[in-house]
Amino acid sequence: MSGREHIGFSPAQLQRLGELSIRGGPEAHSFAEVAERDRAFEELQRTLTLENLRRLDGLRESGAPLLSRLARNLADHLRAEGFVEVATPILIGKGSLQKMGLDQDHPLWRQVYWVDRSRCLRPMLAPNLYYLLGHLQRIWDLPVRLFELGTCFRKETKGARHLSEFTMLNLVELGPETDPEERLAELAHSVMGLAGIEFDLETTDSEVYGPSMDVLAGGVEIASGLAGPHRLDENWGISNAWVGWGFGLERMAMVLESSSQIHRFGRSLIYLDGARLNIQRQSSARQGAEA
Repeated sequence: MSGREHIGFSPAQLQRLGELSIRGGPEAHSFAEVAERDRAFEELQRTLTLENLRRLDGLRESGAPLLSRLARNLADHLRAEGFVEVATPILIGKGSLQKMGLDQDHPLWRQVYWVDRSRCLRPMLAPNLYYLLGHLQRIWDLPVRLFELGTCFRKETKGARHLSEFTMLNLVELGPETDPEERLAELAHSVMGLAGIEFDLETTDSEVYGPSMDVLAGGVEIASGLAGPHRLDENWGISNAWVGWGFGLERMAMVLESSSQIHRFGRSLIYLDGARLNIQRQSSARQGAEA
């Protein structure tokens, strides 16, 4: 039996290649001898380093990472569609979570970052948007269309597709002028079409809302949505029909880049716009990057 079947990259080599591979993990390889493996590793490491350098050079030229460009484009698009952008507090009270049906027995409760006994870092944008809708429905004619782009926080431990600090786009329309279910699907197509991501809609069950709708792209859950009225509405003084979506922007960026690691596109001191930072521009790498 050939030794090629037994010699693969070492754990340390696999870790390094995984760090450098922007669009996925290292492929499986087998080698006849250790020297052959180490030469292949060095060559692949050089190639991936060049890819990271090119990405960082592109970021310096553009001035904005993918996540920022995506957020800006989505905000411009929604404003053009009649939505009003809002910015709400990151710190929210325990009462807001309770009005969302969350208590100490709820699974999401254990993921909350508490600042003190009565306040936490928001794990979602929905409570604040509910609060605003409760007031604006008295002031503005229907439909009332709002969206927020903001950071949320959860104690996540589920690996490559979850972040403890992540960016959400939540949009809500109170008093839709068409059938709520149809409007919900229409808004999903509007946002995902602007992002340039092919997707499917799938009925699911939300921890907070119960029966809901998911946007899936490449097997990744990008967004969750719902068409009201809903049992939680009365806690906020809402009685009209509504539709709403919550999109995870880092997941959108991950899918756009065909990456398997969401951490590349979040807030980080290790990655910048998907590129690993613990690399060096050697003279040979400089020539390759400028080619």
